Amino acid sequence: MDGSEDAQVPAKVSDGKPEPAGKVEVQPVAKDDQIRQRIASILKTTSWFGEPKVTVQDGIVFLKGTTENDESKQWAGDLAKNTEGVVAIVNQIEVTPTTVWNFDPTFQVLDELTRSFLRLLPLIVVALVVIALSWIFARLTVSVLRRGLVRRSLSHLLREVMARAGGMLVMLVGVYLVLRIAGLTQLALTLVGGTGLIGLVLGIAFRDITENFLASVFLSLQQPFREGDLVEVANVTGYVQRLTSRTTVLMTLDGNQVQIPNSTVFKSTIRNFTSNPNRREDFMVGIGYDDSITFAQEVTLKVLAEHPAILNEPEPLVLVENLGPSTVNLRVYFWLDGGRHSWAKVKSSVIRHIKRAFQDSGISLPDEAREVTFPHGVPVRMIEREGAAEPAEPALVKPTAEPETVATKAEAGLQSEASEIKEQARSSWTTGENLLTPSSSADSS
Repeated sequence: MDGSEDAQVPAKVSDGKPEPAGKVEVQPVAKDDQIRQRIASILKTTSWFGEPKVTVQDGIVFLKGTTENDESKQWAGDLAKNTEGVVAIVNQIEVTPTTVWNFDPTFQVLDELTRSFLRLLPLIVVALVVIALSWIFARLTVSVLRRGLVRRSLSHLLREVMARAGGMLVMLVGVYLVLRIAGLTQLALTLVGGTGLIGLVLGIAFRDITENFLASVFLSLQQPFREGDLVEVANVTGYVQRLTSRTTVLMTLDGNQVQIPNSTVFKSTIRNFTSNPNRREDFMVGIGYDDSITFAQEVTLKVLAEHPAILNEPEPLVLVENLGPSTVNLRVYFWLDGGRHSWAKVKSSVIRHIKRAFQDSGISLPDEAREVTFPHGVPVRMIEREGAAEPAEPALVKPTAEPETVATKAEAGLQSEASEIKEQARSSWTTGENLLTPSSSADSS
């Protein structure tokens, strides 16, 4: 082996800039041709010089060519100086900066990208096939779960959420397999473990929307009310019109449509007046201190027993509430069928009948402003004044007795107005799918 093969090139490159070359050994007695070949070979290998040319005569090295910067020119001179057998150096390399229109680096990058794409092409084809199969299996999973859940008494929203959750799980498995095939095992594990983090981030960003949607799912699952039920939620009383994925729509007793967020409905106390149609009502009536409490109770119970809208079971009650300034206050409790009768109308009818019964039985109904009662009347003596007497005011005509009818014209019957309010609810417009009623397509399947 000649000396050129044993020579070492201590040249280094740091951040694309050449560092000073070290000593280059050729042979103990180097010839000019060997020096020229060795230096020229090194200059070509670096690719820093354009058309490098090396000439050696009696140990004197002549360097010619072009380079892009002074550092490369200086490095070539140091290389020749450190080469064994070199006596002197004539560095004639010209520094010619690269023009801005040099597209060679761009072509090199494009060439590398093309080669990388060709190497990854089989992997891309396999990944596309796996993704396509995952999508097909996900659609099949959603279809199968939809048909299987129809047999269960679940709302349409809950069935749809469960079916799509199964399809999403199959799709995630496909993505995980693609990442494993691509050699991105750590990324695959991060994706599987990060789905919870993604859900947490989305839950925070869309907290209100997510909260209302989840509340609609739980309300569909628990079913605390049905369409048409009379409920009280968040101090709002009305008939349930529909349950959407965001709100619960009520038609109030005064004909107004109210939309309550499902999160508020889920966290509030729900009073369902329709689940148990029987409803208890009460009111207070005051009698005079000179009247018999027991007799007043018997009169009241007789009125309640004869009223057609009052239920016998549970039995009505008449209890002493308290002793007022001028009256003994009695609390009257009674039950009625809220599905058939309006409690406001029945209450009005009962109060009217009890007042008539008290008047017929001689039971006084004093007000709180009357501090002293005179059961035997008050004697009055008229004193005539001088002059002509003023004409007396016309006497007030005593009103006729209370009618004995169960319901007066003003009360408009005792029946419940639920049907009229529900008809108004059906004629009003609302947006969103009603989650309280199963979809026709699901039922038919």
